[in-house]
This record gives sequence, structure tokens and C-alpha cells, in this order.
Amino acid sequence: MNLYVQPAGPIQTNAYLLTAPERGEAVLIDAPGGIWAQIQPLLAKDNCELSELWLTHGHWDHTQGAAEVVRETDAVVRAHPDDQVLIETPEVMSAFLDGRIKLEPVRVDHWVTAEIVLDALGLEWEVRHVPGHCPGNILFYSAVAQSAFVGDALFRGSIGRTDLPGGDFGQLEAAIRQQIYSLPDETKVYPGHGPATSVGAERTTNPYVHD
Repeated sequence: MNLYVQPAGPIQTNAYLLTAPERGEAVLIDAPGGIWAQIQPLLAKDNCELSELWLTHGHWDHTQGAAEVVRETDAVVRAHPDDQVLIETPEVMSAFLDGRIKLEPVRVDHWVTAEIVLDALGLEWEVRHVPGHCPGNILFYSAVAQSAFVGDALFRGSIGRTDLPGGDFGQLEAAIRQQIYSLPDETKVYPGHGPATSVGAERTTNPYVHD
């Protein structure tokens, strides 16, 4: 499996393109604005079709490019139902953007909840619910790949904002402890912004949530 980290959009939100050239299959995790133009040549290079688009949560910077991706591919879109309003009626976020950024609704094919296991790229991916930054924030974890894509729940040395609508620090702290820090220490953590980290590093040194 190949992993391409592709920051995109106005605030450089991380999108993650996972490709399995031997299967001709690819998965995109999150879709910031302009992401299609960035991943199209990577898909062509690896001779892969985009089969899945997984949204970690419904905030605009993670979904701005999703409608374009859906138009250009046959990707199946998956997200958590607690963010249905944000994803299907993104105009509710326009008040925070001063009308500067165009948002389109996204068609979600399958609403996924905690403990669902997805099969993609020849691997099993566990879905875990990590609310507190956003009600529907989820992570996608592969034990074989030793990787967790966590959205905006946890960053290197930081955590997701909890001052936005639907945010709750206590809820986020509990979710990080229960759903992220319960993963093996060597698990690579891929956040929605900034560099990757690991479960062990954050569990012991994160200034906001640590042992």
C-alpha cells in the first residue's frame, strides 16, 4: 500500500490517498478544496481507480473538495451520521466563513458508526467514534498497517478545537483516551493538520491529554 499525504485547501488540511497498485484500488481520506487536481496524477501513476472516499468529519475544510471528487469518480462516500447536517447542508457553516468559500453538499452513500469494519486495499479498517471536536469525528484504524487516520481529534502535541458548535472538551478527552490511546503505542497517528505522530508519543507527552 502506498500512502500520499496531500495538504490542500485554504488552511492546508491533510488529505490521505492510499493506493494498492496490485489491486488497482485507492481510498481517499478527507477531501479539502482542490484535492482532485492533486490526486488525479497520483492515481494515474499507480494505475488505480478511486473506490472509496472516507470523511473523518463534516467540517468544511475536510469536505470542500468532496463534491468534485464524487463527480469525477465512482467513489463510495462514507461518514458518520452525527455530521449529516454539516455534510448535506454545508451552508450552516457559511456564517463562520463570511461567504468567502464556496461549499457544496456531498452525497454520502453509507453512514458508518463505531465498531464497523471496512474492507479496502486488502486490509480491514476499524471505525472508531472520537467526538468532542465535531460530533461525527471518526477515525479509521488498520492493525496490519499500524495506522490510524484520526481527523481533527488529535494532533502532534495538541488536540482539536472544542470552541466550535458541537465541541466539548470533556467529551474529546474521554474519546481520545478510550478510542485512540487504547490502540498500540506504535500505531502511527495521521491527523487532519500537521505532521504525523504516534499513539505512544501523544499518550505520554501530549500537554492536553496524557497519562
